[in-house]
Amino acid sequence: MRVLLINQTFYPDIAATAQHAHDLARYLVSQGHEVTAIASRSIYGEKGAVLPREETVDGIRIVRVGRSIFGKSSIAARMFDFGLFYVAALWRAFNMRRQDVAICFTTPPFVALIGWLLRIVRGTRFVYWVMDLYPDLPVACGVMSPSSPATWVLERINRFCIRRADRAVVLGRCMRARVSAKGVPAERLAMINVWADPEEVRPVDRASNSYRREWGIGERLLVMYSGNFGIGHDVATIAQGVEALREDPNVVFAFVGGGKRKDELIGLLRSRGLTNFIEAPYQPRERINELLGAADIHLASLLEGTTGIMVPSKFYGVLAAARPILFIGERTGEVARTIEEERCGFIVAPGDVDGFARALRRLVTDRDLAAEMGARARRYIVDHAGAPHAMRRWNELLIEVAGTRARTAAAGG
Repeated sequence: MRVLLINQTFYPDIAATAQHAHDLARYLVSQGHEVTAIASRSIYGEKGAVLPREETVDGIRIVRVGRSIFGKSSIAARMFDFGLFYVAALWRAFNMRRQDVAICFTTPPFVALIGWLLRIVRGTRFVYWVMDLYPDLPVACGVMSPSSPATWVLERINRFCIRRADRAVVLGRCMRARVSAKGVPAERLAMINVWADPEEVRPVDRASNSYRREWGIGERLLVMYSGNFGIGHDVATIAQGVEALREDPNVVFAFVGGGKRKDELIGLLRSRGLTNFIEAPYQPRERINELLGAADIHLASLLEGTTGIMVPSKFYGVLAAARPILFIGERTGEVARTIEEERCGFIVAPGDVDGFARALRRLVTDRDLAAEMGARARRYIVDHAGAPHAMRRWNELLIEVAGTRARTAAAGG
């Protein structure tokens, strides 16, 4: 089976969607499929073209098109860069050998239109991997008005893409409910979580952890937020929580990664004269095991109103590292529901600073509780939600959608 992935980011980019696309592509190659990825020549969020036009990595043919001219300098600039990618990706998709299935992501928004055109013109099956929902996300974050003409148009485009896909893959129960409400029949929806590989991310002894040594953490409770600080994440509650614990010598925070709202968070902390935190950029994937294992508890957050629009992928890496998680967000989302079901962390509502501080102080005095939560988290990943389970479901879905019979190579594993 020939599989095409279309996403603005791919290996060696460190964006979450790039890593998941690369993981899935490698797995499909291992199952005997022929995999091609169309991506940008630019690293996400940066200007210029630094990646080769074409190469083969891990048996995956990577075709790179266009370049980012403006980076993330403004919304208008990003839209211009998106437009260049749409045109270049469409051209390459129609000038390559016919693919059996195209998987279209949501970066940039509505790139799934290419999948629909391939379906109409060339008979390629089309799977829409819904990582985020647009324009739902900018509307929920106050960037766009729910009643504006632009929102109306973009919502119609999004519904068109989802309804025309042979399958729409959603990340959790909350997202399935939101997409279903857009008029997508249940039989056209598949729920496959994003993942962490329990072989790549394993429990690490905090006493010998390299990051704890580098940062001089000692025996203090290390609370970490690692990954993307995007527009849908609640940084205000985090900043207030750090301030509430400023006098506690037993707690220190680490903010690792990047994104639109990271500068906002660090600015809030510094404006309040806070020093009980460490700031670091994205770390190499080769050190992800040590990084996640450095923390005693991890943070994840979603703004109120964004439930079902996005699901934080960092959640699964934390669980694989056998660490508990403190989630700031609504209780109806996939992360909150899993935490409650598996008893692997804490949930606080956006703005609940007292609950935030109370949960962390509890772990300062009860380290056994953190170990118990972490053990349950790890079991959930190993038994149900780790990379082997999720990618096997992807393989089965693609074979079903393509209408092919599973050869021994395609069905094995």
